Amino acid sequence: MDNSWATSWDAFGRDLHLDLAGPGGLRICLMRALREAARTGRLAPGTRLPSSRTLAADLGIARNTVAEAYADLVAEGWLSARQGSGTRIADRTPGTPD
Repeated sequence: MDNSWATSWDAFGRDLHLDLAGPGGLRICLMRALREAARTGRLAPGTRLPSSRTLAADLGIARNTVAEAYADLVAEGWLSARQGSGTRIADRTPGTPD
């Protein structure tokens, strides 16, 4: 799968292209695509992401792949997650290492 679209984000007011091509498998490619979207401002801090189940269905990949990518990006500081509040793009202050 070299190109994917997250159309479920229409409910969130956006239709974000996620390129899942490249080395490292789907989880790594998804992490790279979300990290780049956050780094470049395509996804602003505070933007709520779809649930792992919704995004996985949209992309045609396993839910665990999305959940693991989200968890890794939370650990790296790119995303924030709170139970009942969903997963959001983290507010990265200037000077935060990429």
